[in-house]
Amino acid sequence: MSDELNLTADSPEALIEAFEARGWGDGLPLIPPTKDRVEAMLASSATGASGTSDGHSTPADPDEVVATLEPRLGEATRRAIAINAVLAGCPPGVLPVLVSAVRALARPELNLRGVNATTHPVAPLLIVHGAAVSELGFNAGLGTFGPGNRANASVGRAIRLILLHVAGARPGDGDASSQGQPSKYAYCIAENEAASPWESYPRSRGVDAPSAVTIHCGENPHNFHDMESDSPGPILEKAASVMATLGSNNAPVSSAEFFVVLGPEHAATIAGAGWTRRDVQSFLYERARLPASVLRRAFEVVQWRPWLEALGEGDELPITDHPDNIHVLVAGGAGKHSCVIPSWGMTRSVTLPIES
Repeated sequence: MSDELNLTADSPEALIEAFEARGWGDGLPLIPPTKDRVEAMLASSATGASGTSDGHSTPADPDEVVATLEPRLGEATRRAIAINAVLAGCPPGVLPVLVSAVRALARPELNLRGVNATTHPVAPLLIVHGAAVSELGFNAGLGTFGPGNRANASVGRAIRLILLHVAGARPGDGDASSQGQPSKYAYCIAENEAASPWESYPRSRGVDAPSAVTIHCGENPHNFHDMESDSPGPILEKAASVMATLGSNNAPVSSAEFFVVLGPEHAATIAGAGWTRRDVQSFLYERARLPASVLRRAFEVVQWRPWLEALGEGDELPITDHPDNIHVLVAGGAGKHSCVIPSWGMTRSVTLPIES
């Protein structure tokens, strides 16, 4: 990008003005992607996601197409990903995380074209798992969704810049979201595996790798708190109440996913009573329900399983049609807060190992 713009100075002011004139960028200051910075970012990927070289790696072709991203069908090469990583201010070593995240974005079940074309304010949430969290400096603890950590903020921002510059997801023709949402700037957290009483989230999905990424396309996190309960039921009743609302896209789309991100204290209370991750999923599936009559009055167009359509007006209709649509992991720090992240609806989350 710097060559194309013919920038003669390493000037953030000149860069943001040039980007603004071309309709590029996210509106925030950018780091000039000089040749040296881009080459350094590319070189850092050869050491792998955990920052340790295996001694046998052959540098990847920087112009190899990692994925083609809709709606523009832009080719995300390693070089293009590295340029956007530099623009976002990413630290060295994170390129394998971004490359793996881009692969996930391109998976057909994620439905990136739909994610970008919908009027819903959906944004891809990137969750980093495993060794990469500590070795690359991601924040899995206190304030994981918030500011103050370079890896979380810059990698999340790089994903958005890749969507803007490569996928063509600019507000308007490329991104039809009616109002947008703050997570369209940067949306990246890390799993707090050290504080989780259960196996890591990727292993629960059949991904057994030292490090992994998950992409879930959904809304901003919806907080719920319980400061008093010493048993799982009251805590998860509050989560179920957040899930069972008419306002999210999950209500008319029964196959839609939820991510339930438990704070460590809530997770400890739940697991201390002997509950497994599967128990949490099953409880929320049973409790996150609304009367069928209420849902039918609210929506004329729905995508429900036939057995849901057959329920009587007085029956309780589950907000999602299977416990497996409810994904549970632990992130955050001290304090009895957790959150629910509803899906856009017509998308499935993707978990992949981090590979350079």
